[in-house]
Amino acid sequence: MSGLLALLDDVAAIAKVAAASVDDVVGQAVKASSKAAGALIDDAAVTPKYVHGFSADREIPIVWKIARGSLFNKLVILLPLALLLSTFAPWAITPLLMLGGAYLCFEGAEKVWHALNPNDHHAEEVYAAKLKDAHLEEKKVAAAIKTDFILSAEIMTITLAALPEGLSIWFLAAALAVAGLMITVIVYGAVALIVKADDLGLHMASAGRLSITRKLGVFIVRAMPKLMWLLVVVGTAAMIWVGGSIILHGLHELGLHEPYDIIHDLAVSAASAAPSMSGAIEWIVTAVLDGLAGLLIGLLLIPVAKFAIDPALAIFRKREAAKAG
Repeated sequence: MSGLLALLDDVAAIAKVAAASVDDVVGQAVKASSKAAGALIDDAAVTPKYVHGFSADREIPIVWKIARGSLFNKLVILLPLALLLSTFAPWAITPLLMLGGAYLCFEGAEKVWHALNPNDHHAEEVYAAKLKDAHLEEKKVAAAIKTDFILSAEIMTITLAALPEGLSIWFLAAALAVAGLMITVIVYGAVALIVKADDLGLHMASAGRLSITRKLGVFIVRAMPKLMWLLVVVGTAAMIWVGGSIILHGLHELGLHEPYDIIHDLAVSAASAAPSMSGAIEWIVTAVLDGLAGLLIGLLLIPVAKFAIDPALAIFRKREAAKAG
């Protein structure tokens, strides 16, 4: 009996250590993933546009397909790559972050350019209109997962960079997995709620027993188009802001301090004018200037993509098609 009690004590002690380790993993994952809040907001704001235009019964299945692709991106592709980077090439994390930031700047600036020059986007809309619904759904899901891959790479890399040094590879893997799973659930849970809000509003407006319920349903239905437009604007702004911030911080870490220092000094000077709100003003000024820098970088990358990267990719695709044929 005494031996059994000793064994149970040992099991209880091991369980306590395991529980503490789990708590540490979750705590570190939550703390580190909070650093990626900008990219997370961007992910949640960008995704609903890929569901726009489909029938109500296809909205949740499409969100689920994108969520599964996002989990695959984070846990199967990006997590092992992040562990390899942290083990064998930690010096590469900052340049890769900057590359992803440049892509976010380009995507955001391209959206701004299309908004200011809608005729440039007309050909793509005509092509999309000719596709059958099933084919269009596949194209939209693939495009959403591709965009998610870039944002997920940013999220996972930012999370990795925010974790303390000296952690074991298993702790890093567990923390990144928890962060990836948690972020995916939050983002795509929010997306599912957003895309189904109009259906909820219609149900409340038509079947609500109380007058206030029916009025609230009508308000939700009328507000949804404006909310979707606002999400596109917020998502685009977040892309540009996050991308610009990543590039400026990366340049600072690589030794080019002037852009970062200039923005920091301007933000501090603006904050000193209102000491009672100095923290908020410094953050706002920094975010705006980071966003302007990101927009400028993105606009400079548009002709690079159009006249250099796109033709190179077209040649590569033709060669691959020729080999396949």
